[in-house]
Amino acid sequence: MSLREQLQADITAAMRGGDALRRDVLRMAASSAYNLEKRNQKPLTDDEFLGVLTREVKTRRESVEAYSKANRPDLAGKEQAEIEILAQYLPQALSEDEVGALIETAIAETGASSARDLGKVMGWLSPRTRGRADGKLVSGLVAARLARDDLAVHDGGRH
Repeated sequence: MSLREQLQADITAAMRGGDALRRDVLRMAASSAYNLEKRNQKPLTDDEFLGVLTREVKTRRESVEAYSKANRPDLAGKEQAEIEILAQYLPQALSEDEVGALIETAIAETGASSARDLGKVMGWLSPRTRGRADGKLVSGLVAARLARDDLAVHDGGRH
């Protein structure tokens, strides 16, 4: 069963079970996917559908942060509940150690040696971390790692 089919089945189950929040969140995600399909004029692959769900979660995380800063715990709580519903469709998140190992592999595979190679490394990493790690966090870790290499090269190993 594809991710889309699973989502549709769960929308139906939520409707039958009277779970309005779950129904509405899943419908919104399905609608976002539908709109992207119409814009691209082709059906989404499971990976592209996963990308839509990831963006939906990211948007809600930003909302939780904004509502928390605005002292609106009621709205932040609703957004958090929506994140938990959508997270059920995302792959298991990578641990810090797994992300670190992927970064080392990416640097070795791409031959990256300085901060200028960030794009190459992220291009290699993105499909492997999509939906499993925050892209901004991964990018920051890669930049820090490449800066460390850059410093060692320019420093000539002197400490």
